[in-house]
Amino acid sequence: MPQRSMLFGCLRDGSMQTAASRTPALIPMSSPPSAAASRRAALSGPVLGILLMILGIFLFSLNDALGKWLVGTYSVSMVLLFRSIAALVLLAPFVHRDGGIRGLMAAPKPWVQLARVALATLEVGFFYWSVRYLPLADVMTYYLAGPIYVAALSALVLKERIDARRWAAILVGFVGVIIVLKPSAASLTPPAFVAITGSFVFAVLMLVTRQLRGTKDSTLLAFTTTAAMTAGAVTAPFAWVMPTLRDFGLLSLVGVVALVASLCVNRSLKLAPASVVVPYQYTMILWAGLFGYVFFGDAPKLNLIIGALIIVAAGLYIFLREQKDAKAGSGETVAEEVGQTMSAQP
Repeated sequence: MPQRSMLFGCLRDGSMQTAASRTPALIPMSSPPSAAASRRAALSGPVLGILLMILGIFLFSLNDALGKWLVGTYSVSMVLLFRSIAALVLLAPFVHRDGGIRGLMAAPKPWVQLARVALATLEVGFFYWSVRYLPLADVMTYYLAGPIYVAALSALVLKERIDARRWAAILVGFVGVIIVLKPSAASLTPPAFVAITGSFVFAVLMLVTRQLRGTKDSTLLAFTTTAAMTAGAVTAPFAWVMPTLRDFGLLSLVGVVALVASLCVNRSLKLAPASVVVPYQYTMILWAGLFGYVFFGDAPKLNLIIGALIIVAAGLYIFLREQKDAKAGSGETVAEEVGQTMSAQP
């Protein structure tokens, strides 16, 4: 899933009114809006935000399926190298708009930026390595537990207050992970551990990203993409396979689609409140199951379905509780951090 504001904020409160709308009795009634105007109004704000979130998650999932197919032939290093080069080419105009190299050098908290870059590079490497051996839906289910890990880490590491109900939801979410993992000598494989480790690293990445809220999206994207490209460039020669012209295009397409998906998610969180659009992130497991079955013949197992439902239910409960606290002024929710991290991590 990787990423990742799946991170920002947020909406206008809709309180802006024209003088005419406040004093309708003083102004002649205008003609009804046209059908085209009605459609434009419907496709604005929350509705457009929902559609963009669904599109972004669909593109992320499709991209993950493409990545899984590519790592069956090429090394993870090569995928990182080509996807990052393509993403940087598209990202360059945005970086230039936001100050270019000088803007990147002026990024706040350089040591935190460096920690985030290291975590992001590890996470994306773990993800691609695990999908090489595991069904796509299995890996995505582990990653869906990321917000649950974040909630637990917020209490244990950052000493934030977590009420008893959210602790219960956290424990239920961990039960869901165990059901998916189905611990046994046969299921506790290195790829499963790598996937779980990757999802945990993603959770830590979310916490670190929280400390960089003032950093521009283009800067976050440029740093993580450059780091992934560097890691790929250093390690790819050790497992180099000359790509065909078609595969060269597909390897580059991974970076292009990831960047477009990030932009969709980011724009979604700017158009609509997180409480409206964030739940649609969970459509990721549906797409992962569908693409895994259609492209790779991986039929979801019963324990995966049950565990995924438990994880989603626990994640949504934590999200709703945090939304309630956020209305009381307690700050940004974990779900918003997930969104911000996704859209800042192609």
